[in-house]
Amino acid sequence: MKPAAVHGHLDGLILAVIEDGPLHGYAIIEALQNRSGGALDLPTGTVYPALRRLERAALLSGSWSTVGGRERRTYTLTRAGRHALATQRAEWSEFTAVVEAVLRPATGTA
Repeated sequence: MKPAAVHGHLDGLILAVIEDGPLHGYAIIEALQNRSGGALDLPTGTVYPALRRLERAALLSGSWSTVGGRERRTYTLTRAGRHALATQRAEWSEFTAVVEAVLRPATGTA
């Protein structure tokens, strides 16, 4: 799936994978890939700017750590991030219901 296909939904997807616990950037990319059955193979150039944007918006908090001599930033969902995720899930449910109603074949028409 192309990165453009998740346009407008990437923030919610990232928040959802971090909901289970803190993750560093590459682990977020792997979680998106695993949870999507491999369909979401997003490049770092798509995910890392989104992480910085979500952190600036206070939906994520980040902290630096050193693991195996390498520095990495680990992200945790904030209270505001949990609220934003709940809102995005509700909006997604409404959106998919509307799209399904339109795309579903009409019955009983001639």
